[in-house]
Amino acid sequence: MLYRLQTIFLSACLMAAMLALSCNEAAAGETVNQNLPPLPPPAPQAPPPNPAFGANSASASSWLAGAHAGYNWQRGAVVFGFETDLQATHLNSSMFGGLSYNPPIVPPPAGDFAGTMALIDWYGTFRGRLGVTAGQWLFYGTAGLAYGGVRLSSNFSTAGLSLASQVSDTKVGWVAGVGAEYLLRPNVVLNIGYQYVDLGSLNLAASTPPGVVVIGQRASASAQFQAVMAGVSWRFAPMGAPWEGGYVGAHGGGAWGNSTNAAYTSSVFLPSDIRLKRDVALLARRSDGLGIYSYKYLWSDDVYVGVVAQEVALIRPDAVARDPLHGYLSVDYGRLGLPLIAMP
Repeated sequence: MLYRLQTIFLSACLMAAMLALSCNEAAAGETVNQNLPPLPPPAPQAPPPNPAFGANSASASSWLAGAHAGYNWQRGAVVFGFETDLQATHLNSSMFGGLSYNPPIVPPPAGDFAGTMALIDWYGTFRGRLGVTAGQWLFYGTAGLAYGGVRLSSNFSTAGLSLASQVSDTKVGWVAGVGAEYLLRPNVVLNIGYQYVDLGSLNLAASTPPGVVVIGQRASASAQFQAVMAGVSWRFAPMGAPWEGGYVGAHGGGAWGNSTNAAYTSSVFLPSDIRLKRDVALLARRSDGLGIYSYKYLWSDDVYVGVVAQEVALIRPDAVARDPLHGYLSVDYGRLGLPLIAMP
């Protein structure tokens, strides 16, 4: 019952639009009423644009080098304290390509391009440490605050349109890890450690203004990575317990992670305004109430099978765009899962 009411309502709306258009035409004695905006140029006979779309993903690995400082207290075999560090790195997750066409184009147009990059070029931590000693060895766990610089940029070009977007931020997150140290001398310590760092995520999104072709891009960098490093520390004025006191040192190693994803989208909006059509006849109606019609454009005798924009706007407004110059409506057939068919 609800479907029938919806069908009746949509049909009534379309008939009202067609009746209003017919009345205006009769009053003016012309094909198009003088109060209507000027017609856009005739639809090109060439195939509609075939812009690219696609997705891609990447992660990175890199060196790291930095310095650290901290302080330990020792109670029997238990050692606890804090440590801070600062590292330079180059975790650059870069991706290029990943574009497709429907129908396929071989080779792809020379000007079409997609590329996304996410970069972590430094980070630091402030952590608590808790461990136990075994002879000259100290084994510990650590956790605390992490912070670092994250940058994300993306470029997408197709169908003569281009997008270039970038964003950067100093992100704050957390870190956890484990490590071991060896007391080589009373004031010299060798160390090796592992860290898991989570700096959250960084996102961007952009699209071109409404038009016959609209392109967009979305990218997201998950700034989580792992690091392994080895180094040496110098203990200040060692006295009393072997591990107690302050220290500074340097370290180096490698990192991997920073998973990044990008999606590149495109939509083609074809003229489908009822005011641009004649000889409109309903052929069928989809389960969602959307009608499939045969019609001719005002400037052509070719017969097409497709939809009417005013009706689509009631059911799928996301698939309709308005021409800001003329005010006519266009439809993205791709979002409806339909082709625009030209009859022979």
